[in-house]
Amino acid sequence: MKKLYSAQDPLMIGHLKNVLESQGIECVVKNTYLAGAVGEIPPIECWPELWVVEDALYSMAAETLDKALAPLGSVKKPWRCGKCGEEVEGQFTECWNCGNNRP
Repeated sequence: MKKLYSAQDPLMIGHLKNVLESQGIECVVKNTYLAGAVGEIPPIECWPELWVVEDALYSMAAETLDKALAPLGSVKKPWRCGKCGEEVEGQFTECWNCGNNRP
């Protein structure tokens, strides 16, 4: 069993566990209830951890995790409105000028 990821937010760990398990990768969450020990133990040591059960699937799990955490490509690139020709920043789904939807 290998540790794959740790985060302060237990909801993020739960989401990533679901993502990996949907790909057939069995995972275990550790430190779920350790937050009460903060102060006696350094805070980062109390964060929930996501562990991959089968070592052979670790690289596949890491690749899946990288894809799940990567920003969407469409968010990075601006797009041009097909109706009015206005250039719109990538994170928007509608043209700010005319209200037309992103293609």
